[in-house]
Amino acid sequence: MNTSPKIPITDEHMHIDPRAKGLKAVKEFQNAGGTHIILVTKPTWTIGVEVTRPEDYKIVFDETVDLANQINETGVTAFPVLGVHPAEINKLNERMELEKAVELMKGGLEIASEYVEEGLAVGLKSGRPHYPVSEEIWDASNTIMEHGFTLAKGAGCAIQLHTESVGEPELIDITERAKRTGIQLNRVVKHYAPPLVNVCERLGIFPGVLAGKGAIEEALEQGTRFMMETDYIDDPERPGAVLGPKTIPRRTLKLVEEYGEELFWKIHKENVEEVYEVEIEL
Repeated sequence: MNTSPKIPITDEHMHIDPRAKGLKAVKEFQNAGGTHIILVTKPTWTIGVEVTRPEDYKIVFDETVDLANQINETGVTAFPVLGVHPAEINKLNERMELEKAVELMKGGLEIASEYVEEGLAVGLKSGRPHYPVSEEIWDASNTIMEHGFTLAKGAGCAIQLHTESVGEPELIDITERAKRTGIQLNRVVKHYAPPLVNVCERLGIFPGVLAGKGAIEEALEQGTRFMMETDYIDDPERPGAVLGPKTIPRRTLKLVEEYGEELFWKIHKENVEEVYEVEIEL
């Protein structure tokens, strides 16, 4: 007999690739107790798309929206987040001038925001490289990210950020840049966040805490103003990376035994509803 608590369990950042595990990964998530997924576009180069004009991003966006529809038929609810991975800047800069690369990436984000406005997606994805880059590329990346903030503000949606490893100084820098655009700060999500719940709460932005060993316990010591994510990348070359699809349901149900259900209604339902303006229903 299954005595698992019946609560919503949301993975706030997952990739699914039909060329890899695809819907089997969703089934694993579901069988472990998962109910909702924020489904994020895969980087273009990981699915064989070479971008030469902004419209090329539609190949990735359409695939993500189509996958979300397929996932919804399984009984798990998927909400698409569409955007341009910040590492794209180096890939494009190998083939073209930096200025052209920036325009392409901005154009891709503009198209993504149109999908949001049409009700096909619930958020954008942007950020800046997570590895060392030249000052020129760093500045260009910040320009693209700030353009993402402006677009998200205009579309009235959330924006997930893939960035370098962050501590308080980096989070302050990101927040200051977001503030200048006028976006609601609780719609700015630091994806792959360490458990700096207090810092993010003070600044106003929202952390998607990577559910690695001990991270959620550390986050819970500071409160419940965070979401949980695996950044599961569904890559046949890297099975289970970053964390596997069963991680969040399993970890949540284990933690419920110690902390009780109430905290996790906040984390998996109320916080997700606030940030993405979606309904998390069982």
